[in-house]
Formats: sequence, C-alpha cells, structure tokens
Amino acid sequence: MIRVGVFGAGGRMGATVCAAVLGAPDCELVAAVDPNHTGERVAGTEIDIADSPEALEAAATDVSVDFTVVAGARENLRWCAAHDVHAVVGTTGFTEDDLDELENLFGHSSANAFIAPNFAIGAVLMMRFAEQAAPWFETAEIIELHHDRKVDAPSGTAMRTAHRMAAASRQWAPDPTRDVVAEGARGGLVDGAIRVHSVRMRGMLAHQEVILGATGETLTVRHDSYDRSSFMPGVLLAVRKVAGLPSLTVGLDALLDS
Repeated sequence: MIRVGVFGAGGRMGATVCAAVLGAPDCELVAAVDPNHTGERVAGTEIDIADSPEALEAAATDVSVDFTVVAGARENLRWCAAHDVHAVVGTTGFTEDDLDELENLFGHSSANAFIAPNFAIGAVLMMRFAEQAAPWFETAEIIELHHDRKVDAPSGTAMRTAHRMAAASRQWAPDPTRDVVAEGARGGLVDGAIRVHSVRMRGMLAHQEVILGATGETLTVRHDSYDRSSFMPGVLLAVRKVAGLPSLTVGLDALLDS
C-alpha cells in the first residue's frame, strides 16, 4: 500500500487528487496540506488539512502529490528531498534553473521527483503527434486555452510542445508580419520557431490546439480536458512508478514508454 500525502489539498485539483487516491485500491491517503484551508476535513475521511509539510512526516508518507503554485511547490519539493519523500508534481512554471536545483537535491536524496506539465494521457499523445508532424510542415502555431484562475502563461504543456516541435525541425518559414497593430497579437515566440497564444476564459478547463501548415494543407491536433478527473489516471500512474524512476523525471512520456 502506497501512503500518499497531498499538497494543495483544499483546492479543486487537490481535492480531486484526494478523491482519486481514496478510490485507488493500492493507495492510502494519509496526509493533506494546504495553508489556505487549515483545519478543514478532507471529504470522506477523518483527515484534517494541515498547514505544513510536517504532517506528511508524521503520517510516514511515501509519496507526495503537489498541485499548488510554483513558489510553494519549490519549497515543498525542497522539503520532500530533505525528508526522503517521493514527489509527484503537476504544478507548472518551473524554470531550467529550478529543474537543475531539483535534480541536484533529489540526486542527494533517497527519494525521487516526477514533474509533468500535463497528466492527461490524451495531452501527452497530442504533444507526441505534434512533434512527429513537425518535420513535414513549414509553419506551426499553438493556441492554449485555460480557465481564468491559471496564473502562468503560456502553459507548461504549450511550452513543452513548442520546445519538442522546434527541436524536431529547424526548417520553419519566417514570420511575414511587419506591422503589429495590437502589441502581442502574434503571441509569444518559443525557440525562435513556434508562436504560442494563451487564452484565459471562464467556462474552460484545459485545452490546446496545434495548427501546422504547408502549401495547400493544414493539420490540426487538439486535446480537451473537460473535467479534472481526466488527469487522475496519469497522477496515479506516477504515484505508483515514482519510486523506481531516476532522481528527477520530467514528462509523462517517460511512464507511457516504460
């Protein structure tokens, strides 16, 4: 039985993770942490939400799951590395310097960290399909659409998709734009190759569309998550496998290919 603690347990995503862990036959929810919801009870349990990671240590947690914000996740991960607790992270916004630090921290720990910008299986396949298509097209742009509470832009999924596509092909047509009427209309340029556009809108959850174009044709690859439950199979897969991974692993592809 894998003993799981959840950071951000009082938020919508954290509550969904708690419910998924409670429904998994090989997992046990033993701790919940969220300074913004201290003292509240996790639905369907006798677990009160704590204000600090020490609750994970007291409950002998094997694996933590973190869906918070990047500033808090950095501190949570440092704590996990220092206390030998495996970490599964869906929080986005980590920089390359952050990843270098985490690789060093978990390299000196008996625990491992797994970070994924998106835990939906369909989103991972969408990224893979876009990467495979990239060498066959001359232009490509990404539109990512999220709920109006998402604070980072572009999304981690969009950035990872753009990096993978740019690495798959160096033959991208130049941008013909010479007169930008509204600043930012052409989106953000990633790796000098792929334009990314971010939409933040009420009524949406997590969506991404990759449009690739060549002479006389376009190809559109799109993924939509309509409910947070779409991320849970990937989260539980990571919880089950993180103990057998290297010190730091980024991206759900690593688990799908293993």
